[in-house]
Amino acid sequence: MAKFLLLGSGELGKEFAIAAQRLGQKVIAIDRYANAPAMQVAHASDVIDMLDGDALDKIVDKYKPDFIVPEIEAIRTERFYDYEKQGIIVVPSAKAANFAMNRKSIRDFASQELDIKTAKYRYASSLLELEVAAKEVGFPCIVKPLMSSSGKGQSTVKTAKDLSHAWQHAHDASRSKGTEVIIEEFIDFKYEITLLTLTQSSGKTLFCAPIGHRQENGDYRESWQPAEMISGDLDLAQEMAQKITEALGGAGIWGAEFFVTEDDVYFSEISTRPHDTGMVTLANTQNFNQFELHLRAILGLPIPAITLDKMGASAVIISTETSLQPTYKNVEIPAAMPKTDFRIFGKPTAYAGRRMGVVVSYDDLEEGDMAVVRERAFQSAKEIIVTN
Repeated sequence: MAKFLLLGSGELGKEFAIAAQRLGQKVIAIDRYANAPAMQVAHASDVIDMLDGDALDKIVDKYKPDFIVPEIEAIRTERFYDYEKQGIIVVPSAKAANFAMNRKSIRDFASQELDIKTAKYRYASSLLELEVAAKEVGFPCIVKPLMSSSGKGQSTVKTAKDLSHAWQHAHDASRSKGTEVIIEEFIDFKYEITLLTLTQSSGKTLFCAPIGHRQENGDYRESWQPAEMISGDLDLAQEMAQKITEALGGAGIWGAEFFVTEDDVYFSEISTRPHDTGMVTLANTQNFNQFELHLRAILGLPIPAITLDKMGASAVIISTETSLQPTYKNVEIPAAMPKTDFRIFGKPTAYAGRRMGVVVSYDDLEEGDMAVVRERAFQSAKEIIVTN
């Protein structure tokens, strides 16, 4: 039995902990607040500020894990190098976690060192620098914190008068104590995808079928698999994903995001963990869902192939109000739907706009209609009401 220290215990961490439990592994769940979703299914848990390096050191020393699995961005990831020297396996690697969890590091690495195509970008550490950078990038542009999750703090800036609000919004949502933000060129894309990429310690890199997704304010609302792509665009995305994962090193699942335009593919971001949009794999679209793939790769279990068995869609359940003890109405609606299921994340509190669960729907690959599957998931999720 291996011991996993899970740094971040939200809905993604919860599904990973369940996958680990099913294969007889031990999970310790860590987060900045009590009773986080993964804590509810873990062997043990603790609450710390993971941006406090000393607190992080103490928790690692307390539990002495075999594996450290980062699930959020707000971690003092530079400490991971020391943990690797102690013989602890950081997933997928200390280098990967350090680079991928900071937009500055990963963008510079991809664009400047690996020569991977990205949107034009600049950085700013003050509102004045932001104004200069936005002019260089051009309007409209995107302003983001260097460290955040699920699109928090992201703004689409159409004119210079919107920059002050974007600056404040990025700082309010940032998960780091720094002031710097990233300004990106607005890419007029046809669609965007997540390409779940599996690296193995002994075995070739594998790819899940591409996942399409729809966002609101930078936060995922729906995803579907497979997303339709012409073969040349998919080949290019796979080539970029393999190039960056090989350069960063380590085994596990990666969520590589791309913009696809009329005539090109642009790398956007990469995560070193299961991806929000990959919740669609809970519809059993694949032989293994993304959490099972992550775990098996970490353990070094051979994965000869990833097969797409069904088409599927996911839609998130969103709270519209604040609740200290959330309850859920109308769950019988998705329960009664054919080829449909739902997951409640178990977050102890709710607030307007918070993701509280997901509905997944599926159908046969050959005979199903993706538009119908997506609509079934979306309408079912809309029916579930989060209340006191």
